[in-house]
Amino acid sequence: MPRYKAVVEYNGTGFEGWQSQPNGNTIQQLIEKSFLDIQLDKIKIFGSGRTDAGVHALGQVFHFDHEQELDCKKILLGLNHFLKKKNISILSLDTTNNNFDSRRDAKMRTYSYRILNRIASPAILENQVWHVTKNLDFKLMKQAADIFLGSHDFTTFRASSCEAASPIREIIYSDLKKNNDQIFYKVKSRSFLQHQVRSMVGAIKFVGENKWTLQDLEQALKSKDRNNCAPPAPSCGLYLECVDY
Repeated sequence: MPRYKAVVEYNGTGFEGWQSQPNGNTIQQLIEKSFLDIQLDKIKIFGSGRTDAGVHALGQVFHFDHEQELDCKKILLGLNHFLKKKNISILSLDTTNNNFDSRRDAKMRTYSYRILNRIASPAILENQVWHVTKNLDFKLMKQAADIFLGSHDFTTFRASSCEAASPIREIIYSDLKKNNDQIFYKVKSRSFLQHQVRSMVGAIKFVGENKWTLQDLEQALKSKDRNNCAPPAPSCGLYLECVDY
């Protein structure tokens, strides 16, 4: 049975995340519905990972099987016709190895987070950034981001509902850049715990506000206690940038 790999971009505002839910308005459900809209059989798609409600994606990946060989270009056009009003866009669709698994075969996941640091509220970027009005110390925030590099027990920075077997994750890239009043955080790892990136950003922002010292952040990480985590950053500023295989 042929297997297909797709890359999808979406604005997560107004959705209850990626994963299908019984009564939810999710990205996965809308894509699966779009296959029915183009007169294909019911298709189950499998994503590279879940994104929470309100989280965006520039390069989410999913795979699916179909009994027949599909005209990928034709299917791509048809799916996007029904998805465009939902702010979902299939960027590519190709045949792939029958053993390909979008989640298990991922070697690296890259997330980015965007902070708008100014007094004026966002107009164009509403629901796409975290609006922080208090002036942030960018130099300290960059130092805070460095603390996460390497392999750590991220119990402090995982959701209480996280079902991952191990809290150990290796961060191979963690850095911030600034462009005028916008701060961009990028982080890379093979996999992340539930709410890990948002919790890390919340802690970095605490340092930038001088609510925490760098030592406070190090102690919170070493404590392995969720109760010692800063409030997580809101989902609106988080983007799944890409998944490497």
